[in-house]
Amino acid sequence: MENRIGVIGIVVEDPKKSADTVNELLSEFSDIIIGRMGIPYQKRSVCIISVTVDGTNERIGALCGKLGRLDGVNAKSVLSSKIYKGE
Repeated sequence: MENRIGVIGIVVEDPKKSADTVNELLSEFSDIIIGRMGIPYQKRSVCIISVTVDGTNERIGALCGKLGRLDGVNAKSVLSSKIYKGE
């Protein structure tokens, strides 16, 4: 298995509507999550979440894709170019 390390940036535009679903997805993919930082930006009524991941391209892409398909949620990933041998 070939893993990469990366970051998924998430902007939740309507936290009251989407926060529970975002948290459920993050829990579902907890096996690839190294850590996360969430910042509620009350001035703009959004939440910004940074998730550090270590997983295969397919697994990271699946998480990012599922997040991005949620209404009012934007997600983008940035991955390292270095490939690590899996566990």
